[in-house]
Amino acid sequence: MTPIVLIPGLLCTAEVFAHQVAALWPHGPVTVANTLAGETMADMAAAILADAPPRFALAGLSMGGYVALEIMRQAPERVVKLALVSTQALPDTPEQSDQRRAFVALARKARFASVLRQAMASMLHPDHRDDDQLAAVNLRMGLTVGVEGLARQTAAVIGRPDSRPTLPTIRVPTLVLVGDSDPLMPPERSRDMAAAIPGARLAIVPHCGHASTLEQSEAVSQALVEWISG
Repeated sequence: MTPIVLIPGLLCTAEVFAHQVAALWPHGPVTVANTLAGETMADMAAAILADAPPRFALAGLSMGGYVALEIMRQAPERVVKLALVSTQALPDTPEQSDQRRAFVALARKARFASVLRQAMASMLHPDHRDDDQLAAVNLRMGLTVGVEGLARQTAAVIGRPDSRPTLPTIRVPTLVLVGDSDPLMPPERSRDMAAAIPGARLAIVPHCGHASTLEQSEAVSQALVEWISG
């Protein structure tokens, strides 16, 4: 069986993949990577590679997708399958970087829990923004990562390279998955990624915002099981 490495997104812990770990477990040993160390995407990728099996299937969510694409630059020969979930290949615009810095500044001076609640609700499908269980999971994860973890991850995200030149070089079975109502990563960006990766499969999850693994856990798990077993 193929080992599977899952990389969480910004302000996420292993809990973001709870449903997917259970679904993928029969198909190979599953590891959720730790993204709390490293100042850059390259640092995060190198740390994950140092702990990863010699060959593995790789799935990254949001920021985890950025790290996954960096792994594809550093060690493409070690990855046997790739899944890019609720993510993009584009670098930040200057405006996006400014917004990220402003969010970190607000998190430092305001009550972090309140900042998290407001920011995380805006990521979800409108029908999910009042879901107390989703809110509790997101708050728990964000508080675990903490303000300094947020600052470090945000700096790495801002400094990431443009991954579009990497996409045509990817030669492993690839799934590109996105929510149909993702306000942070619009589906057209996933369409563009899938079109640029030879043979990639695109999955657009209905009734879903940015927190796809939590908002539509069954659908995302099913897509990942099909990906790993295909």
